[in-house]
Amino acid sequence: MEGCCMLCTVLGTILVAFSGILVFAAYKLGLFYQFFHKTEPKSPCHGGESVAEVLRAHGVKFIFTLVGGHISPILVASEKLGIRIVDTRHEATAVFAADAVARLSGTIGVAAVTAGPGLTNTVTAIKNAQMAESPVLLLSGAAATLLQGRGALQDIDQMSLFKSLCKFCASVRTVREIIPVLKKAIAVAQSGTPGPVFVELPIDTLYPYHLVEKEVAPKTPPKGLIGKVINWYLQNHLSNLFAGAWEPRDISPLPVHIPQATKQQVQECVEIVSRAKKPLILLGSQVTLPPVPADKTREVLETLGIPCFLGGMARGMLGRESPIHIRQNRKEALKEADVVILAGTVCDFRLGYGRVLSRHSKIIAVNRDRSQLLKNSDMFWKPCVAVQGDAASFLLQLSEGLKGYLCPLDWPQNLKEQDILKEKANRERAVEKTERHLNPLKVLHLADELIAEDSIIVADGGDFVGSAAYIMKPRGPLRWLDPGAFGTLGVGGGFALGAKLCRPESEVWVIYGDGSLGFSVAEYDTFTRHKTPVISLVGNDACWSQISREQVPLLGSNVACGLAFTDYHIVADGYGGKGYLVSSSEEHKLEEIIKSAQRDNREGRAALINVLIGKSNFREGSISV
Repeated sequence: MEGCCMLCTVLGTILVAFSGILVFAAYKLGLFYQFFHKTEPKSPCHGGESVAEVLRAHGVKFIFTLVGGHISPILVASEKLGIRIVDTRHEATAVFAADAVARLSGTIGVAAVTAGPGLTNTVTAIKNAQMAESPVLLLSGAAATLLQGRGALQDIDQMSLFKSLCKFCASVRTVREIIPVLKKAIAVAQSGTPGPVFVELPIDTLYPYHLVEKEVAPKTPPKGLIGKVINWYLQNHLSNLFAGAWEPRDISPLPVHIPQATKQQVQECVEIVSRAKKPLILLGSQVTLPPVPADKTREVLETLGIPCFLGGMARGMLGRESPIHIRQNRKEALKEADVVILAGTVCDFRLGYGRVLSRHSKIIAVNRDRSQLLKNSDMFWKPCVAVQGDAASFLLQLSEGLKGYLCPLDWPQNLKEQDILKEKANRERAVEKTERHLNPLKVLHLADELIAEDSIIVADGGDFVGSAAYIMKPRGPLRWLDPGAFGTLGVGGGFALGAKLCRPESEVWVIYGDGSLGFSVAEYDTFTRHKTPVISLVGNDACWSQISREQVPLLGSNVACGLAFTDYHIVADGYGGKGYLVSSSEEHKLEEIIKSAQRDNREGRAALINVLIGKSNFREGSISV
């Protein structure tokens, strides 16, 4: 046993000595390599410039951000290339604004945030973009590559947080990777089913070489062999970090793949629809996606003449008063329909998980995402044709195959008559007296009459906004923005900001509940600084009414549902906007106040109309969980 221990000791000594020789040899070879392969750039180039060049090449006009040292090179370089930098008061707002730009422009929306808490503040907004199928590029700073996992400032495992939220996640490890990684991320975001992507950019991949070298090199290098090894390692890391960084690279966009229906599928659907007596089309947000322009989709739908229900971003697709746009009594219409086309519409909670579909109807489902295409089809419904492809392109092909087909006129006419009766009843309820304050339905009807024809309506709230969805009528395609299936509160400030930048000539209205307003009222500062005037209509009932309406009768308590009739108009004033208060005593002035807010808007000032509203049972029984 003793001899064995001695042998182990000798072998260990030999291995240590041999390792030292190898390390020293590697150190010498490293110096030799560096002598002949200097990587320090002669110009003050940095990784932020590479990011900016890629974004410009992809047509990016805006970057939404909340500034941080980790990402400063991106912002400075992008501004120099003519990309507008729009800084917000919260990182979630930056992502919501990028989401709105993606929806309205048909291109990628971009947000850049700093590491750690800057990034974690975006989680809800990114999940909302994922469920709304919006192509958003989220750029984030990160601790230097050498310091990750060593307790650096704001250093966390960012990749693990976002892998389940994004279609594509990548952490750039060298400067030369920036361009190919960003190109791939942008292509992935827009391909197939659009969605958010995330690229992490460590701080040492963004700043100039001489600054990174200064931080990497030890102030007082250790002496001896260990010191030389450490110095070699650091210099080798620096060389690899910047190697090939400034070689010319192709920054042009990669191809975007969009799934399409096959000719056989289209023909099968043509045969089904051509025999239909009572067909219906349910349009979801996907019909607004490229490559088919929204106006072309509208033209196709009008040619088909099939009555349509619109949801999500498809609201407004048929304008304000189309004879084939049916807004009310969807459940009853679905019971009668013999053919139903789900064009980007999903059988989730919004369609009762498919239970509202009649078993006697032939269902044609079209969706880019296979899991959404067949959601709950194993339980409550079955498609006779399931097409994994672009919904708008499918409708175009269907229309071409149905030339000569005319939907029986009595079917849309009957639905429209029922629609008119229901809307008349809703209007009659708008004149009912409510306790203490204004009738919310009357407020919404008046606003709908007064908003400009080019208006974009942003929906952010629960009960008041739920009522607005029944009453307010978007004037055209891509003129309605709501959070989507996630039901997120707080989108208002960001959506309005992105919408106003995309359509500066349009009136942008935010319909807020008083609860949801609290999430983004600080963005009135952003509207003022960036000269993006919007108009907010706040239904202030001093309550989280969407919840209270069910919680009180079911559980006998209003706990945590009560708010106050807060002076939100004064908050808007403080941030540089113009605030208006409308109480019961000023009800007769409501029309005049709305018109004053519109004048403020035209003159470049953001306005907020704080309307004190009473309780209404208009949406009694509507789902809130």
